[in-house]
Amino acid sequence: MRRNIVHAGAGSLTYAIREIVQVGYRFRDLGVPMTWENIGDPVQKGEKIAPWIRAIMHEVVDDDKSWAYCDTAGVPATREFLAAEVNKRGGVRVTPEDIVFFNGIGDAVGKVYGFLRREARVIGPTPAYSTHSSAEAAHSGYEHLTYELDPYNKWMPDLDDLRMKVKYNPSIAAILLINPDNPTGAVYAREMLEGMAAIAREFNLFLIADEIYTHIVYNGHKTLHLSEVIGDVCGVVMRGISKEVPWPGSRCGWIEVLNRGRDEQFDTYINTLLASKRLEVCSTTAPQMCIPRIMGNGRYAAHLKARASIFEARAKEACELMRGIPGTIINCPSGAFYLTVMFEEGVLNDRQTLRIENPKVREMAEGLVRGIANDGRLVYYLMGATGLVTVPLSGFCCKRDGFRVTLLECDDAKRRWVFQTLARALREYLSV
Repeated sequence: MRRNIVHAGAGSLTYAIREIVQVGYRFRDLGVPMTWENIGDPVQKGEKIAPWIRAIMHEVVDDDKSWAYCDTAGVPATREFLAAEVNKRGGVRVTPEDIVFFNGIGDAVGKVYGFLRREARVIGPTPAYSTHSSAEAAHSGYEHLTYELDPYNKWMPDLDDLRMKVKYNPSIAAILLINPDNPTGAVYAREMLEGMAAIAREFNLFLIADEIYTHIVYNGHKTLHLSEVIGDVCGVVMRGISKEVPWPGSRCGWIEVLNRGRDEQFDTYINTLLASKRLEVCSTTAPQMCIPRIMGNGRYAAHLKARASIFEARAKEACELMRGIPGTIINCPSGAFYLTVMFEEGVLNDRQTLRIENPKVREMAEGLVRGIANDGRLVYYLMGATGLVTVPLSGFCCKRDGFRVTLLECDDAKRRWVFQTLARALREYLSV
């Protein structure tokens, strides 16, 4: 081309959670039965939608309005409902104008980062959820900035590390937090969220909170929204229905804008996000129309409680089956539906292997692992030897070795097989 047409951040657009599927297909084509433990889609793993929620969707589809465009920011009645829900919690009060809909959280992430000035950076946690880290890096053209989650302290944010990085990097304009966290399953207490808000207040930053798993908490924890603790700090909270209904195929998410009137630049930035939505006309109408009918239904609280109990039991089961593997650090999750297995420093190396009987599969695995991170090497061997598809921590913008596996399998026997197989494979791999 006469001019270089490639965006400076193009190389940062990576999403290991889905990219690893392409490798899985190659193993599958050689005859390996694959078990997909990489994607956080409850429906694909066998969860059935509650009949009363299905009935609501049928009612909405029968309404001609669900087939039409809606307002740019979203269906007015839904935005009024969600604003009222925020205000019931206490803390920051919002209006329907502070609720803006997007085609899923992924769409919101792309715009929230994409419409910042390129020089304005967002620091996020490591391990980092790929959608956020890739979008921020692509927006800036530089490697994503991170603060540490401490695996020796239940994956809690290291506030000292965060504060020092913010203090000595004046390009940082915002702090990202994911609560409950993906991939670690950590749930932050009020003191932790208040500590992060205090840092944002001290350095005049805004907060971005991904709360997509906010109603999937267990092990004695309770849902705590950023709006309840942020005080006078500006913020953007990302919510959606993909995980808690669950309805991932709806591609329906929204942001709650907190304290937009406290800073003129922040208000202008939020207006830019809304202007970008006008170019698309609006987000999908039907799922938005379902939200008040589902979340406002008297059965919804029991629905959330039952699902949280299911994931709590699965988390305990997985941790029990994976207990005692030398060199591993496993924090039992308290939210979301993932388990992260981390390895102590130096445990993984480039000489470890798993037995693979099929010579073609073994040859492909050996070719794939050349020159990659040690945890990526383990993940490829797991795929070739067992058919289990997990995601390496190195795919989460993380320098620690480990991998993430889901807790979504609904078939009890198969789920136990997954973790028993993982435990056996890890013991074999680490014995080399």
